[in-house]
Amino acid sequence: MAQRIADWGYIVLAPNVFYREGTAAELAPALDMTTPEGREAAGAAAFPRVGRLTTDKALPDIDAWVQALRGLDGVAPGPIGVTGYCMGARLAVRTATAHPDEVAACGGFHGGGLATDEPDSPHLGLGTARARFVFGHADHDRSMDAAAVARLGEALDAAGLQSANEIYAGAPHGYSMADTSAFHPEATERHFRELRDLLDGTLKS
Repeated sequence: MAQRIADWGYIVLAPNVFYREGTAAELAPALDMTTPEGREAAGAAAFPRVGRLTTDKALPDIDAWVQALRGLDGVAPGPIGVTGYCMGARLAVRTATAHPDEVAACGGFHGGGLATDEPDSPHLGLGTARARFVFGHADHDRSMDAAAVARLGEALDAAGLQSANEIYAGAPHGYSMADTSAFHPEATERHFRELRDLLDGTLKS
């Protein structure tokens, strides 16, 4: 997925957000996730790691990612874009709100926990953001239900941000993950179109 975005003409940084838990190779699932049972088992192993990546840990990591990206050869001066999937959507939003002068584009796809009742819910920081946002939510997602989608939309509007905040009908949580039973080709291609439009419209204009 990172390579596909790079093929559009961008330098892409894909950090191992779980580096505290081990290398990417060590944490890669060894199960066949193309079956519902395998995906569920892989999720059971991953969810505790997600829970341990608290906001106080994520924010210094985000600062490091932005600094590292700026230091890569070929990165042009000017704004950057961020995107994330599942829990990565939360990290993308936190990057946009923590670095409003640098992040011009933020995508989030089948994201979970973007607008909760917790005091550090990502949507609560949108007042500081300046980016354009595009969200493609999974349908009937327990981690981001219709009420949460509406709450996110209200926060985007209250902040005066340009945004799209849509539920992809029939697309399950994890729809972009081609190596799992949740893969939904039509939703995946839709997300790539909308993500490219977002990046090209903000970073190449």
